[in-house]
Amino acid sequence: MTEETKKINPWQMVLAQIDKAAKQLECDPNMLEKLRHPERSLLVSIPVRMDSGNIRVFKGFRVQHSTVRGPAKGGIRYHPSVDLDEVTALAAWMTWKCAVMNIPFGGAKGGVECDPAELSTGELERLTRRYTAEIMGFIGPDRDIPAPDVNTNAQVMAWLMDTYSMQVGHAVPGVVTGKPIAIGGSEGRSDATGLGVVYMVIEAAKKLNIKLDGATAAVQGFGNVGNSAARSLFREGVKIVAISDKNGGYYCGAGINPFELQRYFGTHRTLEGFPGCDRITNEELLAMKCDVLVPAALENVIHKENAGKVQARILAEGANGPVTPIADEILKDKGVFILPDILANAGGVTVSYFEWVQDLQNYFWNEAEINNRLRQLMTASFKKVMAIAEEKRIDNRTAAQVLGIGRVVEALQLRGLYP
Repeated sequence: MTEETKKINPWQMVLAQIDKAAKQLECDPNMLEKLRHPERSLLVSIPVRMDSGNIRVFKGFRVQHSTVRGPAKGGIRYHPSVDLDEVTALAAWMTWKCAVMNIPFGGAKGGVECDPAELSTGELERLTRRYTAEIMGFIGPDRDIPAPDVNTNAQVMAWLMDTYSMQVGHAVPGVVTGKPIAIGGSEGRSDATGLGVVYMVIEAAKKLNIKLDGATAAVQGFGNVGNSAARSLFREGVKIVAISDKNGGYYCGAGINPFELQRYFGTHRTLEGFPGCDRITNEELLAMKCDVLVPAALENVIHKENAGKVQARILAEGANGPVTPIADEILKDKGVFILPDILANAGGVTVSYFEWVQDLQNYFWNEAEINNRLRQLMTASFKKVMAIAEEKRIDNRTAAQVLGIGRVVEALQLRGLYP
């Protein structure tokens, strides 16, 4: 971790982004002042009886940044570094992301300070159910709809949905998204974020006159987003020359078949030893000469020390906040075409919206219809962001924030201040 990334407070980043967007927005500054404060922040203690018989108390959070455009929406992450500033910032970014996609949600985020790798399945279930019970008054299909995030998955959402349903006395599938299909989940949800990243890459390639068939790509991260993005890029004819997991990177100049890599990972639970690949570091992957770079792992991986080494033409942010503010300026000066996170990785929340709609109407669509609707919404948002960037002569990230924050401000002005 660099000195720069150590100093970054994610909530301070949000406030700086609001100030930057404000310069481009002609609006009442009082409306922007409201967005500098989350609507609600909840801190809970989560006592869990461990397998040993001892009780351990975990710290949990749920923050609703804004509900002015609709119910709050945002994932729940389980990670040792979770804190209130991080969760609050992520909730605000969800507000912008939903507004950029023009879906009727506000932003929320939740988290539990824990390392799920240290917990048994039973401990994880008890933790999830108690956390759900503690935030019951915050969530609901018409108030705040959680979803998976870092270290949570469809099973965690199933436990959350069941706990909520038991408390109210009937099944409420719409209280969460990203749950198993058998209990009201949506087709296409697991691949939605990675697929959405690729839809944006396709549009960017058209704009830059890059032929994707035969283009090269490097993908950092082989989790849900990176895996899905790699497979979708491969289908477009892109040659995946490098990919990484938590243990490091793997390079193959002839190209990596991500479907074969997925099967290998399913058997070995690591990418290490995959035939035909050479080991590289994550830093080497990020600096690789390629047409498309997809950071789809952690935040702040591209910073002032390595941003100057990035050689990609398109940088598609599959992760939230993979580029620090200083690195952002360096990449802009280098002419790298950035697809910012609140646009590039919005496929997940968009299909979560589709899942919520399907649950409310008890009528479900097939995967082809979902992917088609996803592409339509994301393409429309891309064109809107590009139009703002060109009209105001600003970078893509600021243009996306102007679009998202502007839509939230418009809703605030229309609704007014109560009382």
